[in-house]
Amino acid sequence: MDYANWTSVSEFVLLGLSERWDLKPLIFAGLLTTYLVNLAGNSLLLGAVWADPQLRSPMYFLLSQLAVLDMSFASITLPQALVHALTQHRAIPFASCMAQLFLFMAVGNMEGYLLAAMAYDRYVAICNPLRYAAVVTRPLCLKMAAASWAVVIPHSLLHTIMATQLRYCSHYLQHFFCDLPPLLHLSCTRPFSNELAAFTEGVLVVLAPFIFILASYACIGVTVGRLRSAHGLRKALSTCSSHLTVVTLLYGSVAWIYFRPASSYVQERDQQVAIIYTAVAPALNPLIYSLRNKDVAAALRRARRKILARGT
Repeated sequence: MDYANWTSVSEFVLLGLSERWDLKPLIFAGLLTTYLVNLAGNSLLLGAVWADPQLRSPMYFLLSQLAVLDMSFASITLPQALVHALTQHRAIPFASCMAQLFLFMAVGNMEGYLLAAMAYDRYVAICNPLRYAAVVTRPLCLKMAAASWAVVIPHSLLHTIMATQLRYCSHYLQHFFCDLPPLLHLSCTRPFSNELAAFTEGVLVVLAPFIFILASYACIGVTVGRLRSAHGLRKALSTCSSHLTVVTLLYGSVAWIYFRPASSYVQERDQQVAIIYTAVAPALNPLIYSLRNKDVAAALRRARRKILARGT
């Protein structure tokens, strides 16, 4: 691209997941089903955590915050994608696009920091169980959440402001929402400053919680390796398995999408990965935790019995 092709961009046209109109109803049905599963599953999980007295520990407080983030994360992109899947008008104003980019990055990065807080919770519970109640408290969880927001908001604001300063040679965005890689791909020149920020500040901010998670699980692994009881080993693995599954889904997708040069952006492949971490993973998270966590599953069964008892 060169500067001769540059025109002022007041809006972007989101080309969506496919240009084939015969696939639009199928795409709409798939996105709608995933979104409803997300809202229903996370709402049930959130309600169970807040209503059941046996789920008042800091771990489940963090889990309830994850449910809120998952619903917010999907709500930033999927409602708009649903509307665009059935209409020919798929334009989004420039300001709205930048606002969506900011919210998407902030909530997405916050999920990584929340998973890091949950890893610390698991570390204390397994490596120092006698001091767990004294160390991991509700005030500590609130402080960790506040510190995380204090990191991710400036990070998201930085990359959003840098995106507003780019010269775009087209307003046709090869994506179903405003994300950083497809926006950089539209730049008339190689967005070197944006890429430099992504590979320096971005790597530090995004990978910091992942490194913390790895360190926490390294300590957990050492402790678990010393266990002589098969029951204790199974309990430790059961405690961590749900969290590890969610971490793998999130960071596997993030590494694929964001830590590559803008020149390597491939529309179809990156959109498929984006669907996983924007739609599928947030919908799967409550299922992962409710199916693999005995306390959550028991709370949901108790809530179901109470509802049935009231109905009769």
